[in-house]
Amino acid sequence: MEADLIIIGGGLAGLVTANRAAELGCSVIILEQGATPDYPCNSRVTGGVVHFATESLLEPLDFLAKKVARITGGFVAPEKTSSIAADGKRALEWLIAQGTKFVQTSPHPRHRWVMGPLRLPRHGLDPTGWRGRAGDATLRALTAKLKERGGILSLGTKARSLIFENNRCVGVAAEKDGAPTTFRGKAIVLADGGFQGSDAMIGRFIAKQPGKVQRRNAATGMGDGIRMLEEAGAKLVGMKYFYGHLLARDALKREQLWPYPTLDALATASIVVNGRGERFLDEGMGGVYLANALAWSDDPTDAWVVFDDEIWNKAGRTEAGFVSANPVLVNVKGPLFKADSLAALESDTGLPAGALTATVAAYNDAATNKTNPQLSPPRSTEYGTPQPILKAPFYAVPMCPGLTFTMGGGDVDADMRFLRPDGSVIEGLVGAGKSIGGLEGGETGGYVGGLSLALLTGMRAAESIARSVKAA
Repeated sequence: MEADLIIIGGGLAGLVTANRAAELGCSVIILEQGATPDYPCNSRVTGGVVHFATESLLEPLDFLAKKVARITGGFVAPEKTSSIAADGKRALEWLIAQGTKFVQTSPHPRHRWVMGPLRLPRHGLDPTGWRGRAGDATLRALTAKLKERGGILSLGTKARSLIFENNRCVGVAAEKDGAPTTFRGKAIVLADGGFQGSDAMIGRFIAKQPGKVQRRNAATGMGDGIRMLEEAGAKLVGMKYFYGHLLARDALKREQLWPYPTLDALATASIVVNGRGERFLDEGMGGVYLANALAWSDDPTDAWVVFDDEIWNKAGRTEAGFVSANPVLVNVKGPLFKADSLAALESDTGLPAGALTATVAAYNDAATNKTNPQLSPPRSTEYGTPQPILKAPFYAVPMCPGLTFTMGGGDVDADMRFLRPDGSVIEGLVGAGKSIGGLEGGETGGYVGGLSLALLTGMRAAESIARSVKAA
């Protein structure tokens, strides 16, 4: 089969690319490995919050660029952010025109654009939480629009390798319902959603012990796009970084404990210690950073969040209803240790006698006297102000990192064309969504936004390809 665009992946990035290109007069085919109309992918089961570094896409470009540079520790250059975010207002208006319904769920800028109807907070991948809601509703609307525009969504089609002729990508070798087939196009778009479902790739790029990193995702992003990019000689960037949260350690074996509740708010208000009862990370850097740092460590499950009754009843309730750590950990009988003294908490958890007590004393002194930068490691306040741990009862929860999606991928130019390490363009090969790296991440775990980047890069990819097709 032939078309102007062959797109690998039918998530938000792929469907945005396909619809916008079809709208501009291009013929398009999406290759989607899922075989049913409600095929699983991260953007189908998402909660649907479309933000840009926790800000509204309507904020001034200079503000957004500086915010991204700061939260990524300079990993993302301001000019790259400005280039992508310049299409924010137009992209939101376009998505609304395709049938997406947005609601505002709080005064915070990050909640200005939330896909409706709202996703229900069910555990695991329970379809009663996402079916017909949020991301699923948007994907259904985009699928219907694609059909109206004459585009093809080829279900049950697994891309295997890229086809090159005269140093240009011209097609995809695939399997359709298990049978070999070939698709040819003027441009090939990789939009297959990262590698968060692949133990092998997580072990290669992110975690020494991938089995101790809980996947809070659809488990369908297997890294085929990354493999094809490597085979094509593309430059990969940011491969060790991911978006995720802190989860109770039992999430590794109990579906009731993922994707919610997250423990980020508790951790950023209190302390995280290892099995020796010692602080070993900067809690003020936020939950995404902490999840990354745990995953990179020798043992991603060697971590406890420790807090007191006041923190439990404030930070523990920061997420409304079902998803807040307090009371969900109690309701589902999660791993929550509670004691009337720190010495008793040490005994109950198996932490070394006296170690946690000494760590808490040093932390309390710093939190009270605002000398937290002098702690070792320092305690910053980017994502949370340290609260003294004083009021009994005292609590501890064993943790593990939860991985939602990977941030690494191929380097691209302003038209979303993949680049080689020497900066030259791989002709005919374009990216959208999580196949692209270098737009978020860094050692600080700077999170920009999976849905917003899928929308913006998909629009940019479609429009750049449409221009080249018309010029040919």
